[in-house]
Amino acid sequence: MELQINGIKRITQAAPETRLLFVLRDELDLTGTKYGCGEGQCGACTVLVDGKATRSCQTPISSIAGQNITTIEGLEKNGRLHPVQEAYLKVDVFQCGYCASGMVLSTVALLKNNPQPSEEQIIDFMNGNVCRCGTYPRIIKAIQEAAAQA
Repeated sequence: MELQINGIKRITQAAPETRLLFVLRDELDLTGTKYGCGEGQCGACTVLVDGKATRSCQTPISSIAGQNITTIEGLEKNGRLHPVQEAYLKVDVFQCGYCASGMVLSTVALLKNNPQPSEEQIIDFMNGNVCRCGTYPRIIKAIQEAAAQA
């Protein structure tokens, strides 16, 4: 099966029902996408599929063939971090960083559809992305910072 990941066509021999998370991590060595709960509830495995935040632990590869998949590794362009990544660093959001890629990619999806979200809209959209360190106030601030820079 052919997958379009971070702008590169990749061929996988994995079975069609294989979850995207395992193809990314185990076969393609794209380990920025994390295994969290395995049930699509924590957001650590979030990637973008055609710009939409998608839980890769619940997504069989057969359901996304032909679509553009972006992982955290695909956000950087020409040696420059994505503006959302820059905002998260500026605000010093993360402690352990396990949720980082899922939070960042969810934020990219949010700002693509709503470039100037209210705090309530941010909270509503990001609900389901779990930060075990509890840095939610800084996450909100970083999203607001990224929106202000757009």
